[in-house]
Amino acid sequence: MAPLEPWEKVLVDETFAETVHGAIACTECHGGQQEASKDAAHSDLVAKPSADPGAVCGTCHAEVVETYPNSLHSSQEGYWTVINARSTPEDHPALEEMFGNHCASCHTDCGDCHVSQPSPVGGGLIDGHLFNATPSLTRNCTACHGSRVGNEYLGKHEDLKADVHFRKGRMKCTDCHSAAEMHGDYAALGMEETPDHRYAGGMVPACTDCHQVENMSTQKNVVNHKVHGQVSCQVCHSVAYTSCDGCHVQVSEESGKPYFSTEGAYLTFFIGQNPLKSADRAYDYITVRHIPVAPTSYSYYGANQPNFDTLPTWAYATPHNIQLQTPQTESCDSCHGNAEIFLTADKVSAQERNANQSVIIKDIPELIMDSFGDE
Repeated sequence: MAPLEPWEKVLVDETFAETVHGAIACTECHGGQQEASKDAAHSDLVAKPSADPGAVCGTCHAEVVETYPNSLHSSQEGYWTVINARSTPEDHPALEEMFGNHCASCHTDCGDCHVSQPSPVGGGLIDGHLFNATPSLTRNCTACHGSRVGNEYLGKHEDLKADVHFRKGRMKCTDCHSAAEMHGDYAALGMEETPDHRYAGGMVPACTDCHQVENMSTQKNVVNHKVHGQVSCQVCHSVAYTSCDGCHVQVSEESGKPYFSTEGAYLTFFIGQNPLKSADRAYDYITVRHIPVAPTSYSYYGANQPNFDTLPTWAYATPHNIQLQTPQTESCDSCHGNAEIFLTADKVSAQERNANQSVIIKDIPELIMDSFGDE
């Protein structure tokens, strides 16, 4: 995503005054003074009013403001769920310092999705202060979720096609991820509890929200989908996706400030056991992605993750690069008997083997010696 020019970040489109938000005086949201002098007008200016949504956005959007603190975009609870699982309460002060320096900027408020680019990518008005009910796929969603989701979905990896939902239907993130999900209105989604991780609670969204097995176009597809009910959709319909290794703190030579860096990112495709098996995710086999956490990730701050083995580093993944035809769908034995695409112990580093026992495949499915074309 190309950065905005400085003037683009602050320019207010002349049509803004004709909109609902344009009928509200600038000072009602931004503070400041109604003065001709620029310096006087900008005194006590609130550059980002939606940082306190209850005081501004809640005037008209009370229902959204009430539930949004539950949203993982707001609470960032997903980070703390995994950080706390690997650490101890004694490390919490150090981890809070780390989180404040490196993670807290990913918190989003109303403006980050509806009027400006998110702060981590430089901020600035997207469309001359016009408010967009639907966030921009590239200026909002993949501005933050770009390195994995965005690149996969938009087909930015060499020799790999864009996700079929984008390539064929130009579907946006919000076509699957509803306003209720984004706004933390989990009751509207039928969830009894507020999730503390993106894979907690019900599977929202789910492929079967749109793709019902009984509605598949051919009998062969119906049979194959019914036979492989213990397999997540991505196992058959995903292709190579990004994994990362070794997230750790480095210190900038220019500023002297610490920042997180990864040892490397690379494309993988591995099938593993399901470590999050539940009524909603009853699969035995899923796609797994290596996440960049390492035993030494927080050592700079004095936190050493003594419970590192509590969670796998090859984690449950839902790649956004879905295709109808993939190497796995070419024949039964593209998966059966093919050890290369299963996460077996030899593919996991020795220091992470204990942590990944719940996802490592002990016995790969037996060879079938048959192909779809011969059925």
